[in-house]
Amino acid sequence: MSRLQALAAQPRLALGALLTLLLAAAAVVGSGADFTATSANPANTFSSGTLTIGNSKAGTAVLSATNMRPGDPATTGDVDIENTGSLSGAFTLSHGTIGDSDATNPLSAKLDLVVKDCGSFSGSTAPPCGDGDDVTIYSGTLAAMGQDLGLGNYAAAAKHRYRFSVQLNGSAGNQYQGDSSTVQFDFNAG
Repeated sequence: MSRLQALAAQPRLALGALLTLLLAAAAVVGSGADFTATSANPANTFSSGTLTIGNSKAGTAVLSATNMRPGDPATTGDVDIENTGSLSGAFTLSHGTIGDSDATNPLSAKLDLVVKDCGSFSGSTAPPCGDGDDVTIYSGTLAAMGQDLGLGNYAAAAKHRYRFSVQLNGSAGNQYQGDSSTVQFDFNAG
């Protein structure tokens, strides 16, 4: 008689043998006989950067001109703009609503405006303006100036000097006497 026939003849013995085999297999699997290892990288930290603008004339006019006469030399004003944040950003120049005292003969249509980038600072040394290396950002009338004039991409801590100049066009006739015009210039970064 073979073992199989002996087990078939005694089902209780066969069931006991099977149960013994199952318990032995469970003991081997659950005994933790496998090798394991762990490696951690704790305290991962995340933070956002900043994009902020430093303006040497913040809250004040870059340029003001009174008693302008057609064809007189231009009045100039300089402003230093710096990326005081930790991120680089695309900087632009725009303007607010232009306010003309005379809607029929708006002075802004006769104000010749030039905006130049004199260059970037070298440490704390300002670039010279008017040395021939200036880059013209805008040249035309105040009334015709568009929005979001590109100034370039500023890295963190980059600082530029801009020169604004305004002149009353020689073609301004008597109808512009006593008129005034106001505008806000805005430097933006994004």
